[in-house]
Amino acid sequence: MSEATPEGAGQGGLSPVPAAMRETASAIAAAQLPGGAIPWPDGHVDPWDHVECAMALSACGLTQQARLAYRWLRETQRADGSWPRSFGAAPVPPGNQPAAGAASQLVATDQAAESHHAAYIAVGVWHELLVTGDLGFAMSMWPVVRRAIDWVVELQAPRGEIAWERDAAGAAGGFALLSGCASSLQGLRCAIALAEVAGQPQPDWELAADQLAHVVACHPEAFADKSRWAMDWYYPVLGGALRGAAAAEHLAASWDTFVVRGLGVRCVSDQPWVTVAETCELVLSLEACGRRADALELLQSVQSQRHCDGSYWTGWQFVNGKHFPNERSSWTAAAVILATDALHGFSRGAGIFRDVPSAGSAINNSAINNSAINNSAINNSAINSSAINSRAVTDRAAASGAAIRSNGGTRDAFAHGADIADDEWFAAGPYPAADPAACGCFPAPASRSR
Repeated sequence: MSEATPEGAGQGGLSPVPAAMRETASAIAAAQLPGGAIPWPDGHVDPWDHVECAMALSACGLTQQARLAYRWLRETQRADGSWPRSFGAAPVPPGNQPAAGAASQLVATDQAAESHHAAYIAVGVWHELLVTGDLGFAMSMWPVVRRAIDWVVELQAPRGEIAWERDAAGAAGGFALLSGCASSLQGLRCAIALAEVAGQPQPDWELAADQLAHVVACHPEAFADKSRWAMDWYYPVLGGALRGAAAAEHLAASWDTFVVRGLGVRCVSDQPWVTVAETCELVLSLEACGRRADALELLQSVQSQRHCDGSYWTGWQFVNGKHFPNERSSWTAAAVILATDALHGFSRGAGIFRDVPSAGSAINNSAINNSAINNSAINNSAINSSAINSRAVTDRAAASGAAIRSNGGTRDAFAHGADIADDEWFAAGPYPAADPAACGCFPAPASRSR
């Protein structure tokens, strides 16, 4: 398995990971459970935010922790390719309390499954390949990606949109979500590139991605109206359906509705509440369409929400002058890392938010020139296939999504048998927590309205 990047070092000639981002990654790692899951502050885990956290860990050089997170996904995938919407701690029978310090067992708490949750595993695996150049790991995860994307594509309507869920009884949801479909578009495009690397092209996925990109860019009537939410504003850009002048025009149209100068992005248009993750997702969207100065200004605005341990408060209610909710979430910290990497380029995954995902870009990445290439796991017919020398996937850029979230609870566990017999690519935790004394706290911003 690839080694973690030494503390403070960049990845092969890239800029060093900023000290502040190392602290933030350590805060995420401190929240990771021994089995690899990365929960919300209330203890539940959803697959989408879990992948986002794994990406952030990897970008900062915490490869072992990221691999443990991906192992958890591999072990909890269901046979149909999906994951339960949420996981939580197993109920403890009365009179049978666990010993102090004992780890809680996670079980599924909501048996429904969301399409963008399943699709996002492809983004994570593609990002891990870009960052580490570890083809062996990517191929160990390829069967997981293939099952997940096949499950997602089954939910696509003839017009191109993808139903937002399949409920616990197996019925497809009755509507599609714009932000969820935009995130799924990114997942499809990354999966297409992984399929090329594996020597198993998936033309049906390419057709599905083209249809989905068109409907996200051109047919708002295909989706449930969630226009109050900032995510429905910027996700067509973040997911890659809009680029260039069309993307810039789209973002400009609702800029004054959602952006509070000096504070960040309103989560919903009619509330005096800015959230760090949504702000960082807009940073990624702006960077992807060339508005770098605006992206840098917005990223700076969320530093007032940084805690002394490197984590970030989820949001700020700027009329009452209070954090809301009163929590520091791992996925919020992850969004900050991914946005910072996009702007400052300390990992080889920084361009995942704007670049076309292609087999050629991964294979030719100089990061791949390491011992992993000589691993016998890679020297198989799939890697040596002529597909590796094929044309780049010509669809538009994949872009990172960072905050499509759902609530969670607890019920029966689902675990899918691993396709790879050994755990060479995954390492066990736990990992040390960040040292609160190692950094200073930023003051909260002054209360003010737009």
